[in-house]
Amino acid sequence: MKARVKWLGQDGMAFVAESGSGHALVLDGSSDAGGRNLGPRPMELVLMGLGGCSSFDVVLILKRSRQDIHDCVVEIDSERAESDPKVFTRIHLHYIVTGRNLDPGRVERAIQLSAEKYCSASIMLEKTAEITHDFEVRPVD
Repeated sequence: MKARVKWLGQDGMAFVAESGSGHALVLDGSSDAGGRNLGPRPMELVLMGLGGCSSFDVVLILKRSRQDIHDCVVEIDSERAESDPKVFTRIHLHYIVTGRNLDPGRVERAIQLSAEKYCSASIMLEKTAEITHDFEVRPVD
């Protein structure tokens, strides 16, 4: 896997990040860091990557176990160290899984399998952060 990050110039702190699969997005800093708020901060991307990695696993596991899943949202809350390097020290993932006749036990197991076996981002981040999970199951309206 490869990626490339290029600074957009001397008038700010914006960068273009390109993935090996050909996708790109703008990264930027806050105004107090010389940025113009044109895109997410790099550490926000880390959390977004964690949420994406884990959600992908949960949906795939539930589909494979023949659960009638219609939606999956993960809300992520985190805390970082006070001093540099400001690593994540605590991350909480709250899953909201919507579907028809979903088995809460299977949802819980899918989250557990993602956290302990499949989600590379989660397994990597747990080296510095306490990662916790909870979930709610919502019926289809």
